[in-house]
Amino acid sequence: MELTAENYYDNATSFDYMSTSLYKDFRKCEAFALAKLNGEYMPVMDPTALLVGNYVHSYFESEASHSAFIEKNKDAMMTKSGALRAPYKVGDNMIKCLEADRVFNNLYSVGEKEVIVTGDIFGHQWKGKIDSLNLDKQYFCDIKTTADIHKGFWDKDERRKVPFIKAYGYYLQMAVYTELIKQTFGVECQPFIFAVSKQTPCDHDAFSFNSEQDQEYLKEALEDVKEHQDHIADLIAGRAEPERCGHCEYCRATKQITAFTSAADIEVE
Repeated sequence: MELTAENYYDNATSFDYMSTSLYKDFRKCEAFALAKLNGEYMPVMDPTALLVGNYVHSYFESEASHSAFIEKNKDAMMTKSGALRAPYKVGDNMIKCLEADRVFNNLYSVGEKEVIVTGDIFGHQWKGKIDSLNLDKQYFCDIKTTADIHKGFWDKDERRKVPFIKAYGYYLQMAVYTELIKQTFGVECQPFIFAVSKQTPCDHDAFSFNSEQDQEYLKEALEDVKEHQDHIADLIAGRAEPERCGHCEYCRATKQITAFTSAADIEVE
């Protein structure tokens, strides 16, 4: 299947191409990811955070994209009186925050926006969509909106709090995108993340991945893909049965008691 701007986000493409969002779903809970992929379960979630992020992204893509996004989502974004709802006013503040920064404008604004890339990673087809790509200068940029850039998130494997970039799997995204750009265009590009917070006033910063620790995390992310994606492909093809994590919204919604658990053995997070 050929990917286009019109069909990139179609669910059908996920049967032909792995993406970082789909991969992360499967790594969190196989049963949830497969049910979602097959259209058997729709996540119960407040879409506001996602919409605000896309609102900010669409502004820096193009005026036409921003106008189209507002028109498509105006019922969620506007009050009955036609005023912008509070979360999107925060989105406007985030836009102004980034727009006023010279480094952001010098790096992000000059790149080609929403570039689709594909490639083979360890024997499987992957897809990606680059927020801003500058092949001449050999770098790409991604905008991330987050509640607080400096908020820590508990990592059970490292047994410590980690920054949002690691907690949300953005090392995986940067590693995969670097490889897909290289395969699509024959150019090795450096990844940058521009993050902006939803605080008042907004915080914002630019992040590179050049340190020894960053390079190790990027390598680990690809090693995780190499270890697990064959199994994920088997799940998607129906050659393996998915495991339930037992804690996510899908597992809670579909849970059936099969045995008693000792009160002393209740799992805690």
